[in-house]
Amino acid sequence: MLKRLISVVMCMLGVSSTVNADCSELLDHRMRLLGTEKEVHLCEAYANKLILIVNTASKCAFTPQYEGLEKLYDTYRDRGLVVLGFPSNDFAGQEPGTEQEISNFCRVTYNVNFPMFEKVYATKEKASPLYQQLAKVSGEYPRWNFHKYLIAPNGQFLKSYTSFTQPDSARLIQMIEANLPDQG
Repeated sequence: MLKRLISVVMCMLGVSSTVNADCSELLDHRMRLLGTEKEVHLCEAYANKLILIVNTASKCAFTPQYEGLEKLYDTYRDRGLVVLGFPSNDFAGQEPGTEQEISNFCRVTYNVNFPMFEKVYATKEKASPLYQQLAKVSGEYPRWNFHKYLIAPNGQFLKSYTSFTQPDSARLIQMIEANLPDQG
């Protein structure tokens, strides 16, 4: 509401505004694509998409979930799902590599094609602004790698899933199918 009011007032004054009134506060973040200098504004890039945000790691017992996440992305991307990976070294140092090493690992080992972003902090003590926002709306920070947050096409939080929830979990898939922007 406040963003919309600011946009209207700035427009009336003839001042350009970078505030996107339709942007959910949850997704109003600029994040750098993994291993690049290219920044992506989550609201603009993933407007009207069902978003699954996952904190990832390359040296974790849950790392094989990359395969299932890629399968989800392949299966549902044409219907509006996007999986966003955010590497984090917060849990037992299980993502120690450089961004280029992480990118190579994901591509070569699991053929990951879903968007991967810069390394972030996901734990409460040092959480990046995105993860602070996710914790605020969900009531929980990740307790380990491969914690998942599902965000509706309107940018509102839907559900949080622990690391133990596999990408092919029936309850996750049911929630995805129930909230796809393209139900056809």
